[in-house]
Amino acid sequence: MPAIAHQYLPILLFLAVAIAFSGIFVGLPILLSKGIGTDKPDVAKLSEYESGFPAFTDSRAQFDVRFYLVSILFIIFDLEVAFLFPWAVSLHWTGVFGWASMMVFLGILTIGFIYEWKKGALEWE
Repeated sequence: MPAIAHQYLPILLFLAVAIAFSGIFVGLPILLSKGIGTDKPDVAKLSEYESGFPAFTDSRAQFDVRFYLVSILFIIFDLEVAFLFPWAVSLHWTGVFGWASMMVFLGILTIGFIYEWKKGALEWE
C-alpha cells in the first residue's frame, strides 16, 4: 500500500463502523417489526387517538389564512422574548449602544404589530 493510503485508513475504518452501526440501528428494528407483526394494522390501531372522535372533513382541507397569521405573530413575539432575556443580562457590557439597538428592534416590532392590528389579522370570527 502506498503511504497516502495509510493516512486514509482510520477515516475509512470510521466510515465502515458508522455504516455498520446505522444499518444495525435502522435496519434491525424494521426487520423485527416485520417479523413480530407490529406493522399489521387493525381497527384499534387505525382509530382516532389524538382527539377521540372521527374527523369532520377531509384531513387535507385548507385552514383559514388568519390561522397562519396568528401563528407567525406568535413566533415573532416569542422570538422577541427570547432576545430580550440575553439582552437584559448583558446590558451592562453593551452599554448605550446595546440599549439603543434593542430599542430600534422593539420599535420595528411595535410598528409591525400595529400594522397587523390595523389590517385585522388579530380579529377572529
